[in-house]
Amino acid sequence: MRSKLGGRVAQAAEIALATRKYVTPIDVLTGLRWLHDRHVETWRQGRADSLERLAAVDAGRMAEALSHLRAWATSRDLLESEAAYTAGTRDRRPLRFTAAGDEDLERAFRVHWLSPELSEARRRQITERHSKAPDLVAVAPLDAWTCAACGDTGPYLIMEDDRPHCLTCADMDHLCFLPAGNAALSRRAKKESGLSAVVVRFNRRRKRYERLGVLVEEEALTRAEEQCLADEEARLRRRERDRERRAGEDAEFQTRMAAQIRRLFPRCPAERAEAIAAHAAVRGSGRVGRTAAARVLDENAITLAVIASVRHLDTDYDALLMGGTPRMTARERIRPRVEEVLTAWRA
Repeated sequence: MRSKLGGRVAQAAEIALATRKYVTPIDVLTGLRWLHDRHVETWRQGRADSLERLAAVDAGRMAEALSHLRAWATSRDLLESEAAYTAGTRDRRPLRFTAAGDEDLERAFRVHWLSPELSEARRRQITERHSKAPDLVAVAPLDAWTCAACGDTGPYLIMEDDRPHCLTCADMDHLCFLPAGNAALSRRAKKESGLSAVVVRFNRRRKRYERLGVLVEEEALTRAEEQCLADEEARLRRRERDRERRAGEDAEFQTRMAAQIRRLFPRCPAERAEAIAAHAAVRGSGRVGRTAAARVLDENAITLAVIASVRHLDTDYDALLMGGTPRMTARERIRPRVEEVLTAWRA
């Protein structure tokens, strides 16, 4: 009989497999909410000595989850593949998952489970992508800072040996800044540049680092601009085709989500189910309808989308927030009304 944790691991793994045709231990840990994407990003950039330091549980609990993952993957006849994990730092050091660095457990974290439906070339591509070191990261600091090497400061800092260094001391002061906004130009400039770094700044309100642009060699930027001018018309046509394709995919997804809402909540009016799906599934919105779980029509994710709609449209939740009521207190007050609506729609 599967344990409670085993069931949760299987659910997270099923969602990842349905979405991407492969599963990694990090997929499972984030699916269990033991880690958030921002934690993984911090670790990949080399700003934490181990992933365990950022997790909500210790190495022993994570090892238990990985044991369940292996059992689940074996039962599904998934293929085992090991990837390397390298820090996004100048020294490109290997990343550690646990504080103790136990060799067997570290290897278990590096194992990915791939669907046998994938071609050999696709499996190799997935492994290579996960083994590739992340981009170097330059931080645009919010507060005053000083370089650990020279005591000077500057607009950007690079972390080396867990200490901030200016671009001059990091031998990157010859790079120029290219603001975000033109994806093709940024991609080509990075490709042409022998040395580059992504520039980020911490957003205190959202509690995450956000991309501002890239640092690239000036000659590389010039070549990239020439390339973009040469095929601008073709790229415009391709963007229009992509826009039409995505619109069709979004419409189809919203239709399937609305049908799932009606299945889970048979008394929910059809127009309301369609409105919930249209709102929750907006591309790039960050809403629950765009999560990996919702994209495979996971019942929990769909229910969360319905609850969010009821909370805002069928209760005085928004008025409570505008009146200064703390968010969690407001949610507790309107909980009976939310349950009342959900019960009526389930009947």
